[in-house]
Amino acid sequence: MNPLLNVDEALDKILADMKPLEGETVSLPESYNRVLAQDIVSPIDLPPFDNSAMDGYAIRHEDGAGASPSHPISLSVAMDIMAGSAPDRALEDGSAARIMTGAPIPQGATAVIPVEDTDDDWSKGEDSPPPGEVSLFRSLECGENIRLAGENIKAGETIMKAGAVIGPAEIGMIAGIGLPRVEVIRQPKVAILSSGDELVDVYDELTPGKIRDSNGYTLAGLIRGAGGVPIRLPIAKDRLESIRALYRRALEINPDMLISTAGVSVGAADLVRVVMEELGEIDFWRINMRPGKPLAYGTIQGLPFFGLPGNPVSTMVTFEVLVRPALAKVAGRAFQRRRIVATLGDDMRSDGRRTYARVTLKRDGERVIARSTGIQSSGALMSMVLADGLAVVPEDRTFVPAGAELEVIPLRRFSQNPH
Repeated sequence: MNPLLNVDEALDKILADMKPLEGETVSLPESYNRVLAQDIVSPIDLPPFDNSAMDGYAIRHEDGAGASPSHPISLSVAMDIMAGSAPDRALEDGSAARIMTGAPIPQGATAVIPVEDTDDDWSKGEDSPPPGEVSLFRSLECGENIRLAGENIKAGETIMKAGAVIGPAEIGMIAGIGLPRVEVIRQPKVAILSSGDELVDVYDELTPGKIRDSNGYTLAGLIRGAGGVPIRLPIAKDRLESIRALYRRALEINPDMLISTAGVSVGAADLVRVVMEELGEIDFWRINMRPGKPLAYGTIQGLPFFGLPGNPVSTMVTFEVLVRPALAKVAGRAFQRRRIVATLGDDMRSDGRRTYARVTLKRDGERVIARSTGIQSSGALMSMVLADGLAVVPEDRTFVPAGAELEVIPLRRFSQNPH
C-alpha cells in the first residue's frame, strides 16, 4: 500500500496546478468584494479643487490677524458660496465670503473660519441671506480649514493595485475618480456533486434509511465565502451510469472547478474514483490527515477536481485545509493561513496522523485556552457549529497533555490581542 501523502506536500502540489482566472468588466456596484484584475490609476485630482472643510467664512488670513472675543475684527461679506456652486470672482482684501462645507474656495482666500467663531447665527437656516458684515473672534493660520486639490489623490497616481479586494472604501474612491465600470478577476464557478443512495435534498421527505444532503449546502456556503460561485447539481445514485451522467452534466455548465463529496474511499459503492479515472487523472487520493484521509485530487478534462470525504466534518476540514487556498489562487485572492497559539485546556489524543481537532477558544489573561468541542467524530457536524478553530496536532503525536501549546487555525474572528 502506498504511504499516505503529507498534508503540506499535497497542498504544494495542488497550488502549483492552480492558475488565476482571466478578468471581466463589471459595473461599480457589482464590484463589491471582487478582486481587481489591473491597477487603478486616477485620471483626476481628488478633491478636484480647493474646498472648504467647514461651514463658515472664507477670508484672507491676514485680515483676521489678532482677532479675539475681546477684540473682534469685522469684515464685509462680499459673496455667498453654496456647495455645488462656484465663485465668479476673486475675494478682495478686507472682505469675506460665506461658504458651505465642500464649496470651492474663491481665489485670494487663504483660510476658512468656522461659523461658531463668528457672530453669525446660522440657526436661522442656510437659505437666509448672508449678513452685510461678519465679526471674527479668533485669528487663523494660512490654509486652515481648506482642503487642497489633490490632497487625497493626484492625477496619475495609482490608488489600488491589481489583486486588491474591493470593499466599501475602495468603491467610494473608484466612484470619486469617475469610473463606472471596473476590471476584476472572474469569480470561479464551482460545480458541487453529491452522490449516494442514502441522500435526499432538504426539500424531500426523510424516510427510513435516508439522510439529508447537508454537504452540498455546506460546500455552497464555503465556496461563496471563498469568493467562488457554487452550483449545486442533483444528487446521483450509487450507480456508475448515474454518476457518469452527473459528471457529464457538470462539465456541460463549463465550471472552473469540480468538488464532489463521498464516493472516494474503499467501500463497495465508492464509484467516484472509477469515473474520475475514466474522465481524467487522479494525482493522489489518500492524505495523512484526520479527519479527511480519503481525499482524491486530480483533473477532469483539464479542470481541477477534489473528491472530498463524505462525512460532514471531513468535508469541511479538507475544504479549509486544501481547497480554500486553491480556490483563493484561482480567484486571484491573496491567501495567508491565519494561526494563533493556544494552550490546551484538556488532554488531546490522535492516531498519529496530522489531526485537526475542533476546539472552542477563550481568553485567560495573556493566554488563549483551547478546549475540545466534545465528540470529535467526523460525522458530528455540530462540532463544527461549536468550534472557534481547529487545533493542529502534528504527525506522530498520539497524546498532547492539557497545558501544552498547539497551533490553532481560527474558523471565526478571534483577536489574540487581549486589549
